[in-house]
Amino acid sequence: MNIDDLAWVEGQERVLHPFPWTMGNFSDALEAGYIARIICVDGRNVGYAVMLTVLDEAHLLNISIVRECHGQGLGRTFLDALCDEIRKRGVAQMFLEVRPSNEAAKRLYTAYGFVPIGRRKRYYPAADGEREDAIVMRLGL
Repeated sequence: MNIDDLAWVEGQERVLHPFPWTMGNFSDALEAGYIARIICVDGRNVGYAVMLTVLDEAHLLNISIVRECHGQGLGRTFLDALCDEIRKRGVAQMFLEVRPSNEAAKRLYTAYGFVPIGRRKRYYPAADGEREDAIVMRLGL
């Protein structure tokens, strides 16, 4: 992912998430040197991800697949590529947060080997000014 991709990424983010990251969030991540990747199929962008690495840990901050490609295994394929990349950098474990209401993501992460290790109370914004917890998950690499 580079600065030229941000309009597409932000547009997809607004379609995919009720509380999307802003272009500024993605731009800041690029500027800070986070790992930011786009997955393409047949020359077409179909997803994006942002990860922060510190020492031997990675934090998957955002991974998204365009809606018309859901259910095709691209999330798992993308996770494979991301994990391969960070293993080569000496990363030993990856963390992420997921909404309890995001059943598809929870199924993917659990099937991939992520294990719930905690909960962040009222972490995510939710409808009507409410907040939703986050399930913290860990994957040993």
